[in-house]
Amino acid sequence: MQKLRISIVQYLNTAPLVWGFTNGPLAGKYDLSFTVPSQCAEALRSGAADIAIIPAIEYQRIPSLVVLPDLAIASQNRVRSLLIVSKKPIEQVRSIALDRSSRSTQALTRILAKEHWKIDPEFIEAEPDLRVMLERAEAAMLIGDPALRVSIAIEKKNTVSREGRAVCQAAMLGITSAEILHVYDVVGEWRNFSSLPAVMAIWATRAEVVTPEMLADFAASRNFGLTQIAAISLDAARELELPQQALESYLRHNIDYSLGEENRRGLERYFYEAAKLGLIPRDRKIDWATGTKEAAQVSAK
Repeated sequence: MQKLRISIVQYLNTAPLVWGFTNGPLAGKYDLSFTVPSQCAEALRSGAADIAIIPAIEYQRIPSLVVLPDLAIASQNRVRSLLIVSKKPIEQVRSIALDRSSRSTQALTRILAKEHWKIDPEFIEAEPDLRVMLERAEAAMLIGDPALRVSIAIEKKNTVSREGRAVCQAAMLGITSAEILHVYDVVGEWRNFSSLPAVMAIWATRAEVVTPEMLADFAASRNFGLTQIAAISLDAARELELPQQALESYLRHNIDYSLGEENRRGLERYFYEAAKLGLIPRDRKIDWATGTKEAAQVSAK
């Protein structure tokens, strides 16, 4: 029997969700591939993957998807791996370079610009190279491990405020410049605006793929990964050349791998705001994967 094909984001924050598949009791059961968030969505859209962890916004853009329950990459207050780095206070910014690896954070940045910061900047897609991005625009939006590297560099200097904002010398971030840079945690800004957590990514598939066994496996992989945070952090510290303690704190305290009631409300608010700005066709109700034959038949109609 052919293995289900799973498309996985290659960033550190995904590792606990899939550790059971990569390093645990479920290793070898599924066909795994790793890429950036935007390409995970494309793999699911095109049929190259049967299930993928996709940017949350893509649930609204890809038809006939269902969402695996109680599994997500979310954050309650400050995430440290979704950042806006700006040459001036964000309320004065006229152009923002957006990491092209992202879909959800691009949309979230657009929402915050319009509704929270009250600005109307030009948005430019770019590769996640902070120096080049800041040459092209007044601010840059970074996600994933590159953003986490910036956060850790700033935290070493103890310049992060309670709200997750920082002011630092460009040289601190490896940029040859005397400029002062302003740094904003995107989830912190979303919390200030909405009073809700942010859900960045979800497991999605099509209803006909779902079985009770598959749902149990994905929950088991996440549960196993949460018992292995120290090992995951040690492995990542070697690969990323970053302090294990900082990475472990990030996984334990900044990322939430559940999709409980408050996270669901945050996701629903995000979809509402995205639809209001025309970033998605409409605010479609979330269909949850159940693994029942009846649900698959309804979804196929």
